Amino acid sequence: MPSPLSLQLAVFRYILGRKLKGDQRFPLVLMLEPLFACNLECAGCGKVQFPPDVLKKRLSPEACWEAAEECGAPVVSVAGGEPLIHPDIDRIVDGLTRRGKFVFLCTNALLLEKNLHRFKPSARLILSVHLDGREPVHDRIVCRQGVHKTAVSAIRAAKAAGFRVMTNSTIFQGQDPAEFRRFCEELAGLGTDGIMIAPGFAYEKAKGQEMFLKTDQTKAWFREALKDWRRMGWDFNHSPFYLDFLEGKRDYDCTPWGLPLRNVLGWQRPCYLFEEGGYARTYRELLATTRWDQYGRASGHPACAHCMSHVGFEPSSVVDAFSSPKRFLELVWDYATIRGPRKAQAAYPR
Repeated sequence: MPSPLSLQLAVFRYILGRKLKGDQRFPLVLMLEPLFACNLECAGCGKVQFPPDVLKKRLSPEACWEAAEECGAPVVSVAGGEPLIHPDIDRIVDGLTRRGKFVFLCTNALLLEKNLHRFKPSARLILSVHLDGREPVHDRIVCRQGVHKTAVSAIRAAKAAGFRVMTNSTIFQGQDPAEFRRFCEELAGLGTDGIMIAPGFAYEKAKGQEMFLKTDQTKAWFREALKDWRRMGWDFNHSPFYLDFLEGKRDYDCTPWGLPLRNVLGWQRPCYLFEEGGYARTYRELLATTRWDQYGRASGHPACAHCMSHVGFEPSSVVDAFSSPKRFLELVWDYATIRGPRKAQAAYPR
């Protein structure tokens, strides 16, 4: 796992503490969207389809800090929209890290290089750059030429400045598993600190509904793309159990409370991916009043039928690892068999 050791230990202590208290539902990561506005209109995303008055909304730094403290999760993923558009994004991130949170700042990187000076490298801050594949694939998915080149340049600049940088990739219909394996090789050469990967969720507002994979397609794709990944030296920022789930080797149901979402409209029900249940005013209200049994694959809800996203299933896989001593030892052994990351080699020629 490429996350800093301090983050891993913090999450370990947090989960152990919640389990010892007998808590059945608790958050692992707060998904925080301080705005919906974005400088891209990707076919697989529905955020920019909100009406203009909603796209103008911004969460204040104080509201972001309050949400993090109320939720209590040790990790905060700051997304959007494009968070670097927010005029106070540096204050938001600084306030979260000062409160002891580990922060993933998610960005398409179009504004990253010229905004690096607003942040300080820290073990508590990880820059998570959206890259869905090699140049032709990524630019096609984000619906604009040249975005990949800009993102790679920003990654180089961030690494040179001492930041920890990971990438996040969403997989859609038509992407080639072999091409993605070459992409992972290139990321290793670029010196990135980790890869996050998940199948796309069919957002109701997304323009390209034909892009999304069905369950059997997802499992087949990941079996091919992740073949022998433990021996390849690729750093995935996921539990190995979740990657097994994507390949169809393990089965879980969704635990959507594991990654709750606070955005400009409130605490979104039931999860980060769709808003059918409306919004709660507080995290406590979200947890207590959401009809969780109506969602997840076991519920039969049509929107959940083909979802295998990390939002609901990564928490399931992490909790599973702590469900018994046997399971935990299995996880430890799994990590022990993963080949260490390779040294950076020349990739993406300047």
